[in-house]
Amino acid sequence: MESEYRTAFVYVYDRYAGVLKETEEGYCFSYTKEYFADPDAPAVSLTLPKTQEEYRSNILFPFFDGLIPEGWMLLIVSKNWKINLQDRFGLLLAACRDCIGAVSIREEPK
Repeated sequence: MESEYRTAFVYVYDRYAGVLKETEEGYCFSYTKEYFADPDAPAVSLTLPKTQEEYRSNILFPFFDGLIPEGWMLLIVSKNWKINLQDRFGLLLAACRDCIGAVSIREEPK
């Protein structure tokens, strides 16, 4: 049986940095071994410093939630992709492929 949970691939300056997963308990984020090992690679955010440990949260991490558009742009994203406004992970996957700033989110690894 295929899992109903979703995965997002996180990129920093177009470099594969880590994986954000939706789980039964909430969400988890972890850096890739290669990205963690590079001392010049910046953390995804100040709230998610580079570590080999997996981060866990029962809500979508505020940093990732903050990437989702707001206001009229959020309504356009929700309507165009037919995504419920309460589906924050779905909105993240749909709207944050080409964010302003260093971090982008993809449904598939590049």
